[in-house]
Amino acid sequence: MTSEVWLLIAAGVLVLLAVWTGWTLTRLRRLALRVERAEAALDAQLQRRVGLAEELARNHPAALGEETAERLAAAAAQARASLRGDRELAENALGRELRELPSDLPGVPNALRTDLAGTLTRVALARRFYNDAVRDTRELRGRRFARWLGLHRSRPLPRYFDIDDRIEGVTKVTDPVGRPGR
Repeated sequence: MTSEVWLLIAAGVLVLLAVWTGWTLTRLRRLALRVERAEAALDAQLQRRVGLAEELARNHPAALGEETAERLAAAAAQARASLRGDRELAENALGRELRELPSDLPGVPNALRTDLAGTLTRVALARRFYNDAVRDTRELRGRRFARWLGLHRSRPLPRYFDIDDRIEGVTKVTDPVGRPGR
């Protein structure tokens, strides 16, 4: 083969590498935006859950019992005040308190229980969407050529958000006639 053929082959390989790099960078930017949006949605649902737990503890201590209401209020305050590293522990503590509530809370409006049950479901979904986005980002950034080329090296690698988001307890809602809802 002549030197012109080798130059054409090298140029072709460089063009393919440049196209692949551009495509990968675009995908990484989209994934970074997806992670940011999913994190914002997860944070909104976690804040909503904290607010509902605080409302439940503050407005219905008789239905919960004084000790339970105090524990729930303390767990909600800790979840609201926690920073990124401690947030998973605080959210797990709040989730545990919510799961330990009896499913039948006399005196608590169905609207509040329904809202809390819906929020618990949305927290679970938001966490799954966020962790899916993190998984996809980590997978793409972990590929051999992406590592060798240092694509998105300056951006921090997103972390998974692992909490126990089982849905139990307060999710049992009855309609006005008294039939079980969820």
